[in-house]
Amino acid sequence: MPGKVPQSEARTVVNGPRHGQICDAAAGRAMLREAMNEMPRTPRPPLRDEQIERYARHIVLREVGGAGQAKLLSARVLVIGAGGLGSPLILYLAAAGVGTIGIVDFDRVSLSNLQRQIAHRTGDVGRLKTESASDTARSINPDVRLVPHAERLTAANAAALIADYDVIADGSDNFGTRFLLNDACYFAKKTLVSAAVTEFDGQLATYKAWDGGGRFPCYRCLFPEPPPADAAPNCSETGVLGAVAGVMGTLQALEVMKEILGIGESMAGRLLIYDALAGQFRTLKVPPDPACLLCGAAPTIRELSVSGARAG
Repeated sequence: MPGKVPQSEARTVVNGPRHGQICDAAAGRAMLREAMNEMPRTPRPPLRDEQIERYARHIVLREVGGAGQAKLLSARVLVIGAGGLGSPLILYLAAAGVGTIGIVDFDRVSLSNLQRQIAHRTGDVGRLKTESASDTARSINPDVRLVPHAERLTAANAAALIADYDVIADGSDNFGTRFLLNDACYFAKKTLVSAAVTEFDGQLATYKAWDGGGRFPCYRCLFPEPPPADAAPNCSETGVLGAVAGVMGTLQALEVMKEILGIGESMAGRLLIYDALAGQFRTLKVPPDPACLLCGAAPTIRELSVSGARAG
């Protein structure tokens, strides 16, 4: 699990120029190299010249720098769902240089997806979403390794799928997957960044109840059990404004990068609510539930349950 960057390092690794101060490309690269040479030496490979230029706007950020960019390049993130949330999430992670991005989705691209699922093109209709999204991300950044998992997420394969990744990002569209993934991440001690969207609204939170000494909730602390199927229609029934999914997927990518870099304030223990029609964001504090069946004082859920979950 990526550790938190010490505050002293975050503030001293780069004393170089801020945005707008690099006027000459060669001079800019020289200043970036100078800044990077001041960083503590670590056994990770040095950035190539092309990488220094590609990630220049990251490297000049005091909170990121060359060390932070190296963390991104070494990170492994698994994205569940290559749809409305997963599309911007995957593309921004690829653009940022997250070294390995796994994509779990069994579905194929349909024409109705294209109103919001920006990782796919008209010519991709009929293709597996894992292939289409991988190709688009790779065209943005060939540095990144894309690992397609064209299968449903189930109780039988969830533990194996998440095992090799540092951070898990849930962009699925059904409660079965959300509960299954929450449980799997809790048992495996994986950080889970989860977003949801419907119509004109979105929600986002980070779950790492295993890492908080009882300070952080899991998904089940908010929602103890899945609602009845007829009480939770999907976007094909209710609709969704495409850009709302883009907002939430982009915020999800941001929170994943914060967890990798160890910067800012984690969304663990908080729930972000977005109302697109009102143009408002609200953040609520969410305490852990002592009676939670998964992470509470007397848990009864001790293994993954078969829920027929799927990635969507």
